[in-house]
Amino acid sequence: MATSLRTSGDAGPRPPALRDRMRQAMRAEVAEVAIRLFAEQGFDGTTVDRIAAEAGLSRASLFRHFGTKEDIVLGHLEGYGHALAEALAARPEGEPPWKALRRAFDVIIRDEEESPERTLKLLRMLCETPSLRARHWEKQLHWQTLLVPEVSRRLGVDPADAQDPRAHALVGAALACLDAAGAAWLACDGATPVSVLLDRAMETLAA
Repeated sequence: MATSLRTSGDAGPRPPALRDRMRQAMRAEVAEVAIRLFAEQGFDGTTVDRIAAEAGLSRASLFRHFGTKEDIVLGHLEGYGHALAEALAARPEGEPPWKALRRAFDVIIRDEEESPERTLKLLRMLCETPSLRARHWEKQLHWQTLLVPEVSRRLGVDPADAQDPRAHALVGAALACLDAAGAAWLACDGATPVSVLLDRAMETLAA
């Protein structure tokens, strides 16, 4: 995160630096190019060189912004982890952890329902591409490490206590519900809002 000097009259955080905004815009543009090519040619049938050429970048420049081919599609999930942790921490004190997790997931649900066609394309690629599924799972494991401390605090347990499985179980189950809702949403081709499907999944485990 960019930092900058403040005067005593400054109020609130400054907007992202120009370089950061340009970098974010470039990453989003490359991702859109890649998703289009993957939809046309398949993930495995699309080379990194082709993506770079279509985006007007060199191969080296592409890899400076994306660690792997999979990250071109899934790189935005890294930011979701921190956004989820912030949303969870902002939930009302005393709210049950399961309910707090559900409401924190609105961070993701809003984005998915604002651009359903794009999200459905991503979900189809995930289902069809083992390497994408594996990378997605790695990123969700990172989300879990970010969410467990706050859930532990709400449960009144020590997050460092490896012998207490409760916080990990709650977060893991909630993320499984998120995945199940996404799979159901894809199966119905977006006909039922993903928020409704997530509510159904999480209410089943809460019953």
